[in-house]
Amino acid sequence: MKKALTASGALLAALILTACSSGTTAPVTSQAPTATAVASAPAPVPVTVNIASLKGPTTMGLVGLMDNAAKGTAAEDYKVTMFASPDEVVPLVAQGSVDMALIPSNLAAVLYAKTKGTDAQISVLAINTLGVLNIVESGNTIHSIADLKGKTVYLTGKGASPEYVLDYLLKQAGLTPGVDVDLQFLTEHAEVVAKLTATPGSIGVLPQPFVTIAEAKSANLRTALDLTAEWAKVSPDSQLITGVVVVRNSFATAHPDAVAQFMKDYAASTAWVNAKPADAAPLIVAAGIVPDPTLAEKSIPLCYITFVAGADMKSSLSGYLQVLFAADPKSVGGSMPGDDFYFAG
Repeated sequence: MKKALTASGALLAALILTACSSGTTAPVTSQAPTATAVASAPAPVPVTVNIASLKGPTTMGLVGLMDNAAKGTAAEDYKVTMFASPDEVVPLVAQGSVDMALIPSNLAAVLYAKTKGTDAQISVLAINTLGVLNIVESGNTIHSIADLKGKTVYLTGKGASPEYVLDYLLKQAGLTPGVDVDLQFLTEHAEVVAKLTATPGSIGVLPQPFVTIAEAKSANLRTALDLTAEWAKVSPDSQLITGVVVVRNSFATAHPDAVAQFMKDYAASTAWVNAKPADAAPLIVAAGIVPDPTLAEKSIPLCYITFVAGADMKSSLSGYLQVLFAADPKSVGGSMPGDDFYFAG
């Protein structure tokens, strides 16, 4: 009997082993996933983010992000289109054709007023450029804002920061824009550069990197006034802020993770451009912003490329817009933006 039991036990063990090897045993319900199972999980699908930017410092800060997108290594599918004038960008945002845009700071307030309560309503994600505007002269007669009296000044940005910053500074100097100073608005910065290099005695308002480009073209050109310094003289409690990045609220609501990822990627891009100008310069040239890598590298420290978000962004930007509003309410859309103008995250 003992031998029979032993034989039966051996037979049972053999049957169990056979069943295990043939995969016919009942499934185990509490089994940790294998490395193969984890590896085969589908990767998140990148979100397409359509971004409109302007030719100049704002796009210079984006080139690291743009390069990653071109290489296919970016976390999201960033599609950046660069434009020469804010007039081309604002309608795209209002129509919902782009998800984010890098535009002059006062235009962001105007756009907020126009889109409030609509599907295209926007909010500001971050400040991306500080004061980059300069008075450039083909000569040596301008040493203060008051010296612009009786002069013609060429500039771009009608209805945007260049116009309202200069208007404010002229009024603070006791001058009336359009009366004491003839303001001639052109479409692109390149047109202002052409005027300055071709006409002795001409005066223009240019942002970086176009100041560096213009002065490289003509030894007769000089930076007469830094408008950031001039602003600080008459408005020491506020900061001159040239550009911001805005997002359509409907896009931010639909894709909060993509917006958060963009903020990380854009902050990293601006930090990299500022820290590695020699590496960023070829990308700036490739983007068509500056024609020469040496000039691009030289201009980066002068462009005040930055990334300021959250409470610091709200404090600085609201202070700047308040100064513009007090000088001319229409410069910020007729009224000061509400709290929902500032992206809360």
